[in-house]
Amino acid sequence: MNTLTETTTVRRSRQVERLIAGQPTSDGAGVKLTRVLTQDLQYRLDPFLMLDAFGSNNPDDYIAGFPNHPHRGFETISYMIAGRMLHRDSAGHEGLLESGGVQWMTAGRGIIHSEIPQQEEGRMEGFQLWLNLPGRDKMQAPWYRDFGPQDLPKLVTDAGVAVTVIAGASHGVTGAVTRDATQPLYLDVHLPAGSHFAQSIPSGHNAFVYVYRGEVSIADKRVPTQRMAILKNEADADGVVMTASTDAKVLMIAGRPLKESIAQYGPFVMNTNEEIFQAVNDFRNGRLEAPV
Repeated sequence: MNTLTETTTVRRSRQVERLIAGQPTSDGAGVKLTRVLTQDLQYRLDPFLMLDAFGSNNPDDYIAGFPNHPHRGFETISYMIAGRMLHRDSAGHEGLLESGGVQWMTAGRGIIHSEIPQQEEGRMEGFQLWLNLPGRDKMQAPWYRDFGPQDLPKLVTDAGVAVTVIAGASHGVTGAVTRDATQPLYLDVHLPAGSHFAQSIPSGHNAFVYVYRGEVSIADKRVPTQRMAILKNEADADGVVMTASTDAKVLMIAGRPLKESIAQYGPFVMNTNEEIFQAVNDFRNGRLEAPV
């Protein structure tokens, strides 16, 4: 854990545009989860396509996991708060995602993978974020990497706020992953009661926060637990400032929009319907991962 080496000053914080309550649903083989970022928000929160939150002490809610399923055209970022999940894919990658760890997978032109819990009891909790790829990169080779909690850069501010920098940079600390096209920022921010946290965000980037413990205030707007706050895109706002009246834990996510068309059919995200038809045909005919 690094102590703060660089102070971030935000002259004017973004404000909250609206609050979103996630939609309860299930995926995989019946895993219960909350879909926080839904398909109707994809253009508003471009380059992000989806955010799922899952958390249960009941193994019936998660034990069946996510058997083999395909992806093409985007990246998945899985962040585990509690529990153990085994990843295997058709490119030969295998990794155990454990508490505090991240798995970053670039589906690219195609991959088939499974995510299966490695526990029969106890709490399973975490998040999966989908990050779009620019059209020019959608057919690149698949890529995968595991990051244990010790591999994720961390910092503590003078106010005692603990930050895990999964992607992007915060207070002079560069995260585990950077991407040139989308410039994603992905922080897990733990605020003690009475503290505040400032993060710079380019004015053109789309940004949101998700509060998964406690509550925070942004520009005097209260954001309660299990709510996503979409932040306004304001030309004269250079970041966001959060304050916590109680202990709080928040995901802060931002990125540069691709401003491209989005065509999605389940696990395939491309730019045109024709590309979606091709992805479905490739999958059905065993060509999803064929070199191009």
